[in-house]
Amino acid sequence: MKVMRLNKWFTLAAIAALLAVLGQESASQVRTVRVHELATVEGVRENPLIGYGLVAGLRGTGDSQQTIFTTQMLANALQKMGMQVLSTQVKVKNVASVFVTVNLPAFARPGMQLDVTVSSMGDASSLSGGTLLMTPLRAADGQIYAAAQGTLTVGGYSASGPGTSKQVNHPTAGRIPGGGLVEREATVDLSALPNLTLLLREPDFAIAQRIADSINRELGPMVVARAADSRSVELKAGDKAGPIPAMLAKVENLEIPVTQKPKVVVSERTGTIVMGKDVQLGAVSILHGNLSIEVATELHVSQPLPGSKGGETVVTPQTTVKTQDNSARRIELREGANVEQLVNSLQAIGATAQDVISILQAMKAAGALQAELEVI
Repeated sequence: MKVMRLNKWFTLAAIAALLAVLGQESASQVRTVRVHELATVEGVRENPLIGYGLVAGLRGTGDSQQTIFTTQMLANALQKMGMQVLSTQVKVKNVASVFVTVNLPAFARPGMQLDVTVSSMGDASSLSGGTLLMTPLRAADGQIYAAAQGTLTVGGYSASGPGTSKQVNHPTAGRIPGGGLVEREATVDLSALPNLTLLLREPDFAIAQRIADSINRELGPMVVARAADSRSVELKAGDKAGPIPAMLAKVENLEIPVTQKPKVVVSERTGTIVMGKDVQLGAVSILHGNLSIEVATELHVSQPLPGSKGGETVVTPQTTVKTQDNSARRIELREGANVEQLVNSLQAIGATAQDVISILQAMKAAGALQAELEVI
């Protein structure tokens, strides 16, 4: 009898130790996140606005005379001010036509200031030092919801001289902090909605069910939640729900356990690679080599010998082809290797960012990359 109790105690202790180890491993992958960070309320969103206008006050860097719509816009603007000017007589050297964009936030009220983005739509070389003239901003329904005006802030510049030029960043796009002014409200009456729906930022059945269970457990009869699918959670307010904003505030403050998915994001345009340390790799052998071909053409002048008759001076091209094929470099990773080991191995063989991107895509195709690969 004593032996049986000892064995039972030993078994329970072993199970407890095993659960503790599993708990430590799962704790490193599971984190708690507020509902506000996981989902948004359906219908409560930003609305894009767009308009086109003129930027004046440029220092000879505006649109050229061949940009017809700029001259027409400037002539129309002058006619509205009482000046009769033909578009063919307008010089637009210091003026540029631009697109103006802004996002109208939810529950925006008249008089609210917005940050505006201005982008050239002609052949202007720079918008630096320019001032945006009053531009109405319209939504997809064609109605005017805001107006923009102000001095541009450009994060780049361009300079040129005889035979040389220099450009830093993009001088043909800029921003006007607080340059937009809301003229019409775009609010959503939450009390008029029969049911509310939470839209998950990333579709996941497990997270949707966890959100619904947490709402039903914490808020009780105040609100009833149901996971409709992997993207949405439906909410039905109860008799004790009270004001809708107060109820949504409680819902958004609930914390949900979330398991972080291993993911690798690469950008072929900039050569940027973002990987988490929890990304695991399968056993793989990578063979990497470079083949470079260089073709160079030099022009030589061939002149006739002094005193020769009938000769002429000609230009003869001399073409040289060089081929260099470097020996392939090999790295080997064992089962369970992490991202840090992969990056160190690729740096050791001199792989560039573009090489790493190609290698990651090949590893994903071979099934050695145990993570989601997203190319942006």
